[in-house]
Amino acid sequence: MTSREASADSTPAQEPMEEPVSEVRDAFAGLQATLGDACTPGNCAYFLGRVYDELHRLDRAMKANTKGAGHFPEPIALIKELDVKLGGDRSFENLKKHQTSLIETRDEINTWMQGHPDDYR
Repeated sequence: MTSREASADSTPAQEPMEEPVSEVRDAFAGLQATLGDACTPGNCAYFLGRVYDELHRLDRAMKANTKGAGHFPEPIALIKELDVKLGGDRSFENLKKHQTSLIETRDEINTWMQGHPDDYR
């Protein structure tokens, strides 16, 4: 076996695997963990950044899910809509400016996911 063949044989082990359904569940749990928090003095930047991060973690998990991205059309569309509003700027100032949209997106996705438990378990 040549070194090129050995390298080709090892490539699949080095490439990231698609996230299984349990990853959607885990990402959704991370998003749900933000439900009890709020934007308070001294915590607002962390909170808004975490909501943003958890939404995008869930977005990646849904798109990589073995059921396909088409299985989660509403949440993916909501995150895409939010991203358009944010304009690629995830700075605290911009997240604060769009705080209502950020929280509404989180809450709408939470409601959608709660109504579709078989889709992510």
